[in-house]
Amino acid sequence: MRFAIGDTDFLLDGEPHRVLSGAIHYFRVHPDLWQDRIRKAKLMGLNTIETYVAWNAHAPRPGVFDLTGGLDLGRFLDLVAAEGMHAIVRPGPYICAEWTNGGLPYWLFSDGTVGGRRNEPGFLAAVQTYLEQLAPVLVPRQIDNGGPIVLVQVENEYGAYGSDSSYLRALEQMHRDIGLTVPFTSVDQPMGTMLEDGSLPSLHKTGSFGSRAAARIERLREVQPTGPLMCSEFWDGWFDSWGEHHHTTPASDSAAELDVLLAAGGSVNIYMFHGGTNFGFTNGANDKGVYRPIATSYDYDAPLDEAGRPTAKFHAFRAVIERYASVPPLPESMQPGGSGRLASGLEARVAPATDVAVRLDQVAPLATLLPSLTTWTAHDAPPTFDALGAASGFVLYRTEVALPSGGVLTVGTEVRDRALVSADGVVVGVLEREHHDRAITLPPVTGTLELLVEDQGRVDYGPRIGEPKGLVGDVRVDGELLSRWTASPLALDPIAPAALALLAGASPEPGDVLAGPVFASGSFELASVDDRYLCLDGFRKGVAWVNGFCLGRYWSRGPQKTLAVPGPVLREGRNEVVVFEVHAAATRTVCLLTEPDLGHTEG
Repeated sequence: MRFAIGDTDFLLDGEPHRVLSGAIHYFRVHPDLWQDRIRKAKLMGLNTIETYVAWNAHAPRPGVFDLTGGLDLGRFLDLVAAEGMHAIVRPGPYICAEWTNGGLPYWLFSDGTVGGRRNEPGFLAAVQTYLEQLAPVLVPRQIDNGGPIVLVQVENEYGAYGSDSSYLRALEQMHRDIGLTVPFTSVDQPMGTMLEDGSLPSLHKTGSFGSRAAARIERLREVQPTGPLMCSEFWDGWFDSWGEHHHTTPASDSAAELDVLLAAGGSVNIYMFHGGTNFGFTNGANDKGVYRPIATSYDYDAPLDEAGRPTAKFHAFRAVIERYASVPPLPESMQPGGSGRLASGLEARVAPATDVAVRLDQVAPLATLLPSLTTWTAHDAPPTFDALGAASGFVLYRTEVALPSGGVLTVGTEVRDRALVSADGVVVGVLEREHHDRAITLPPVTGTLELLVEDQGRVDYGPRIGEPKGLVGDVRVDGELLSRWTASPLALDPIAPAALALLAGASPEPGDVLAGPVFASGSFELASVDDRYLCLDGFRKGVAWVNGFCLGRYWSRGPQKTLAVPGPVLREGRNEVVVFEVHAAATRTVCLLTEPDLGHTEG
């Protein structure tokens, strides 16, 4: 088969073809659920699945490129093909996606010589290697090789960042050189000069918008006067940041905008069809003067919610699509009021009857587990996460001081992103990047000063992409430089097995209150497995795991109140939950719920 861009339409084997696509990021969905989500996209009337490729997920360290398990992009694309659908692939190299560092590996920038998203030799050489590593996955899966891929996007909304056409030309040539032959696209917002700045004449320009569709289409047609109109990011919702409200968009409003787009003959990629979850430490952040980390849930108020169930938006979009294309029959379980589960294969699960309360009986302070979580290194000044080879998570900084009168501790440049400060084992307070904190008053200290620093998500948009994490700049007390530091990243994703063994062997403690930083674990029994939602009501801030799978961060400031637990992570019989609470908890009981709660921000 052949896929091409004609004078007015996309052409599939020479015939006009409308792309009806939905975004599913394979790296935000448990791989055992990929088929379920793809099939549900087809049931909504879509004929194509779009995904970014998260370079930094595949390349966590120099010299590593992982295509296994949840990163098996080839298997994901094969499942798309098995459903008789096409695929759009967006390998970046920059993707934004509210994903940590916008998808760029942190280690690219660790020596300060590589320039991101521009025509700079070090960056382009790394991109060349990345694309060559992707080639065996993408090239044989193009439509003209019998695969599902019909379009490939070069870069991502570059017009909102720069206008370096030499950089875009270099990227385009790299994509061609690895053997990609399908049509190439670019995407930008139809505002100002973004469409012109972010593309080339050889790239088919598409738009990104979610409202004012008629005006956006008109502007897009000015810049792309021939060929098919396409909104390749039709925003049907929005992402959430910690401390803000849960974003929703009325289904009727989004459906009306979709109708305008399709009535104009346009093609579409719905962003998102199914958002999924920022498992582990993968969430990004924004910093436009104030640092805002992205929440763990990436539900996005999409047609298919974080639990994989159809929403009102699913049915409203399906009704619109049905006016312009044939849609398959909808199983009863997927109709309004149905369970949302497909009735065949691995997806057929018995709905759990009740919520499950889990008491966390095994408790161990962070200090107890440190020898099994860390490998200490000595430094004259606090190193960054990047210098330590830590992509994310937590780093513990420690120095010995003699401050009989206390003093004011100051971090010279910035705390990235949150530091829990302790003196002689007693928590003194917190320095928050979000509040531009750089100084804190210390009580008398005649021993160990510790700063437990959390990377809350690398910036994914704008000029601060690629910045180092940790304590940036000199650390002083009353102007006097502190030196002779030790530092260590905590091994948390996954947790070091030795630490889990120590925690499992801890004697059960009476009482309910947990004083952090502390680890706590407990077990629970399940007669059948299905997607669950971990509620940590009474806990303040930290990270949670189920059966060793890192669910991600929780934070009492909201908006979300639960963490998604994919059904494939669970097992019939005994299961284990582990929580790392940074501050304190008023309870030792967590709950496995049958319904998610994305919540509302509390005052």
